[in-house]
Order: sequence, then structure tokens, then C-alpha cells
Amino acid sequence: MKFLLAFAIIFNSLIFAANSDVNSSQKKRVNEHIKKQMEKEKKYAREQTFYTKDNYDLKGAEVNPESLKTLPEIEVDDLDMDSVYD
Repeated sequence: MKFLLAFAIIFNSLIFAANSDVNSSQKKRVNEHIKKQMEKEKKYAREQTFYTKDNYDLKGAEVNPESLKTLPEIEVDDLDMDSVYD
């Protein structure tokens, strides 16, 4: 009976130790994954600040429609490509 009790205690302690090793490696993988995701979120936040329209002042690039009337009209060169495919 003592042998069975000692065997059960040793067996359970080995199982518990194995589970703690699995848990520690699993926690390590989870922490690494969380760090990777946090880096992706930081990158996404930087990109979003780049694409927001509030950061840019485009008033200097606006075109006055009245000034377009003074530009000469450029004639379109009609390039006939029919002879190329014959």
C-alpha cells in the first residue's frame, strides 16, 4: 500500500512538473506573440497618422479656375495605330 501511495505521489509530481514546463513555454510563446502584435499596432498607428488629411495643408496647391483660362489649349496628337496591326 505504501508503494502504491509513493508511486502515485511521484507520478503526480512528474505530471505537475511537465505541465508547468508546458505552461511556461506556452506563456513564453504568448508573450512573444503579444510583442509582435504590439509592434504591428505601432506600425499601423504610424501609417494612419501619415494618411490622415488633418496633417496636410493643401491650400497652397489649389488652382485658381480663372488662371486656367489664360493657358493655351494643347491640341491632341491623334496617333493612328491601325497600320501597326495590319
